[in-house]
Amino acid sequence: MPTHLNQAVADSALLMKSLPLGLLRTVLQSDAQHGITPELFSELRALARVPGLLVACNYGGTLCSAEGVSTETLPLDSAAVALRALAALPNTHTAIISGRSLRDLAAVSRLPAEVHLVGSHGVEFDMGYAYTLSLATEQLLQQVAAALTEAVASEKGISVVRKPVGVAVHTRPATPEVVERVIFVSQKIAIEFGLYFIIDGTVLDLTVEEPAKGQALEQLRARLGVSAALFAGDAESDEKAIATLRGPDLGLHVGPGDTTAAHTLPDPEAFARVLALLFELRRAWLFGEDAVGLERHSMIGNGSSTALLTPDAKVCWMSHPLPDSGSIFAHILGGEPAGHFSIEPVKASQVLAQRYVDNTMIVETRWADVTVTDYLEPAPEGITSLVRVLSGTGAARVVFAPRPDYANAPFSMETRGDEVHIMGTSDPIILSAQGVTFMITSDGKYATATAEIPLDNGPVVLNLRCGDTEPPPADPDGEPNRRAAVGQSSREWIKALQLPTIKTSLVRRSALVLKSLVHEPTGAVLAAPTTSLPEGIGGTRNWDYRYCWLRDGSMTVNALVSLGSTQEADGFLAWLDGILQNAPGPEWLHPLYSVTGSPLSTEAIVESLPGYAGSRPVRIGNAADHQVQLDVFGPIAELIHDLAERRGFLPDEHWFLMEQMAHAVLARWHEPDHGIWEARRPPRHHVYTKVMCWVTLDRALQAAALHGRSPHAEWAPTAQTIREEVLREGWDSSAASYTVAYDSPDLDAAVLHVGLSGLLDVQDQRFLDTVTAVERELRVGPTVFRYRYDDGLPGLEGGFHICTTWLIEAYLAVGRLDDALELFNQLVALFGPTGLLPEEYDPGTETHLGNHPQAYSHLGFIRCAQLLDHYLASADVE
Repeated sequence: MPTHLNQAVADSALLMKSLPLGLLRTVLQSDAQHGITPELFSELRALARVPGLLVACNYGGTLCSAEGVSTETLPLDSAAVALRALAALPNTHTAIISGRSLRDLAAVSRLPAEVHLVGSHGVEFDMGYAYTLSLATEQLLQQVAAALTEAVASEKGISVVRKPVGVAVHTRPATPEVVERVIFVSQKIAIEFGLYFIIDGTVLDLTVEEPAKGQALEQLRARLGVSAALFAGDAESDEKAIATLRGPDLGLHVGPGDTTAAHTLPDPEAFARVLALLFELRRAWLFGEDAVGLERHSMIGNGSSTALLTPDAKVCWMSHPLPDSGSIFAHILGGEPAGHFSIEPVKASQVLAQRYVDNTMIVETRWADVTVTDYLEPAPEGITSLVRVLSGTGAARVVFAPRPDYANAPFSMETRGDEVHIMGTSDPIILSAQGVTFMITSDGKYATATAEIPLDNGPVVLNLRCGDTEPPPADPDGEPNRRAAVGQSSREWIKALQLPTIKTSLVRRSALVLKSLVHEPTGAVLAAPTTSLPEGIGGTRNWDYRYCWLRDGSMTVNALVSLGSTQEADGFLAWLDGILQNAPGPEWLHPLYSVTGSPLSTEAIVESLPGYAGSRPVRIGNAADHQVQLDVFGPIAELIHDLAERRGFLPDEHWFLMEQMAHAVLARWHEPDHGIWEARRPPRHHVYTKVMCWVTLDRALQAAALHGRSPHAEWAPTAQTIREEVLREGWDSSAASYTVAYDSPDLDAAVLHVGLSGLLDVQDQRFLDTVTAVERELRVGPTVFRYRYDDGLPGLEGGFHICTTWLIEAYLAVGRLDDALELFNQLVALFGPTGLLPEEYDPGTETHLGNHPQAYSHLGFIRCAQLLDHYLASADVE
């Protein structure tokens, strides 16, 4: 959790100490005695999930039982702690709007500055307000105070107190008969002097200012920029604030009396419980309810669709119909309200294991008496077919809670025989389960289907089909054959690969992950199947990776080429050719595209989702689409070269693509760009970009020589010019290393490619020094950071697995085999339990970060395993 939220954690602990029952028992005991009805709980839960929240209330009679000037009017301990804890949460504000003077309110409440205080019935926002009153007003109030003192101060239990904008008569210790007489006399004096008369609990206020609690609440809302508010009060003057509430706002009345508020609580103790409950609900929403480690999620895929599973078989992420379409389930980004498809044993027990069925993308999750087998079966384009098979000797509980379009699309749900139909969505969504009866419930906004299924009569098949107007297969007994076909296809593909002997099982799993990231209908390749999984918990570096970067896609399919599978490369290059046919020229290629080949729309934020472990914002789209990234031509040229080298021939269409990449470099290599890491800063002359421009021309020249093609006359001299410039301008003597950009001393792990690409001999002292500098400045334990400089974005990030693999490769290139093996084994130890890697790792908190699983991480690992296999084999021969 971010450091700046430590106070919220501390207040949380104190809150739970002062309220030992905690959230669960609070809810269970939410009966009429405490005023927390099921309806109120539902509204509190909805309020807890708004992007920006203001919690405001009156003071006396709401936060404490008594009203007056003594220490008896301190707020209840539990209420004060809850207010402080709420104020410490991000995008959450608390306020007290009281009839007391601001000075008195601050002195008696003893609340920190994080709690906004407004005195004098909403008029007094700062201590200096009293000094703005005219001399005539001051004289008037002196006369009123004198008149009240003479008329009522002699009554037993009555005291008269001067306030900045009025005079207060305190009646709390007086008898009812005395109070009645004092109210009558005080109101008469107010009329005589032309003042406003307010009965605020046991305080009578005669004031020159009209009560403005409603205006004060509105002013706070506007100043703080909140999207919803809760206001609680006990007095007649509080009704003006309650009257301003609308939309998702919530009004509460504390104690007896008439009110327009939706809910009434019996006393301040009940309100303190509400504050505690709201804090727990909001904290759970903001930070995730025990967020599952990213590396512990398993992915299933079928070449067009993907989904993520938690270790307990909850489908927590799935989009439809395209990878970058709206989600059906987004639990990983928003908890239960964001949608999930859960299965668990009715008889509670721990998960025994989750694993991939050998050499497939079929996942099996096992409890003592229930087993769930999940896979996405091949389906026509535009259809997503998720199959979940339940088997065992016990009974399973199923919770089907789709929440289309990031939980923003309205829908309805109904059962039709053995099917649950989702209606109101653009595509049909049907869950079929022969012999299963589902019960549909609603929380007032969304419907959920649940069922308890005994398994003693044999397996039960659940088939969720999105976008399909045809009924699902009618024969559940045919499911084993369907599953076997899915598994057989995967195993045959794996069998044809040429795998290294180093960590073969992890390489095999990495290959399957990469293949699942290939969108077979188009040939495009996803960088990752997810969006907005954070590069720093609680931070804002949350990006959408469900697109095809030309760089990442080329590197992904080239990794598969190196293992012996070439059809993915053919599909990718055909996809790229289609984009080029509609582009004004190859030099104007975007860095990334949707899988359909279209440019991206504007990057947007989904305000309704709190993000993984509270890491907001959740982003849809990627603004890097509008950047200039001139390095992308290099990986494409390298792919074409390597593919032709493996096959022994270079098709005309691939040579044409190579010529276009070279043309793009000739046209633009001398320009600054945004670089591989897409820093949201002005363009620079990035060293890695220049290296990749050289790679483009170098590989084009090599391919021409190997396959009898005619190179362009400018390729060789331009390649030499680029090389000389990089070696001259990219070196920084103060850093004793090649650095991120010309005229910059900042290190960047990507400059290892100065040697890894072949531009500079790996035994050149400048490359040896660069390896040492990256190791010294960017390596921390088992991971390597991209850089340490300010990239114009707030927050921190972890080390990047792809950078770790580059350093392993550099160790091998310079002959440091032992160091390479050590770092490689440390990387291996970071794989998740089912063999998957996200994008990053924070060695300080030992937290896995970034979108998951990440193509970069797996393709880098494959290359390291291959290189180590080669080096170790060579060493054995020697």
